[in-house]
Amino acid sequence: MKIVLVSAVALIDPDGRVLLAQRPEGKSLAGLWEFPGGKVEPDESPEAALIRELKEELGINTWQSCLAPLTFASHSYDSFHLLMPLFACRRWEGIVQGLEGQRLAWVKAENLRDYPMPPADIPLIPILREWI
Repeated sequence: MKIVLVSAVALIDPDGRVLLAQRPEGKSLAGLWEFPGGKVEPDESPEAALIRELKEELGINTWQSCLAPLTFASHSYDSFHLLMPLFACRRWEGIVQGLEGQRLAWVKAENLRDYPMPPADIPLIPILREWI
């Protein structure tokens, strides 16, 4: 089975809320809410992929020193196996905006379960809630 490496981030604002992005129509798992991030390209580190994806998708800049490894997801979907490190980030530059038309929501950790998520993201919630 093919392994897909995707890097994700829990952006945490000064009020302790976490950013979720809704998967747009036309993508697999459309309508579900997820932690921002994306596929790690060949010859790219998970941190570099996140820095690139945050700039492309949300219009913000951050640095590797601001990405703290938190946990990871390992989940088998029908056609591939997802390996997804989750980083926590509290420092970035710019205003968060959905540059790809995706809806965004700042959510208190205790309310994360109110948002339907892909199966791989759900086990990350308790770890994140403990950490914040």
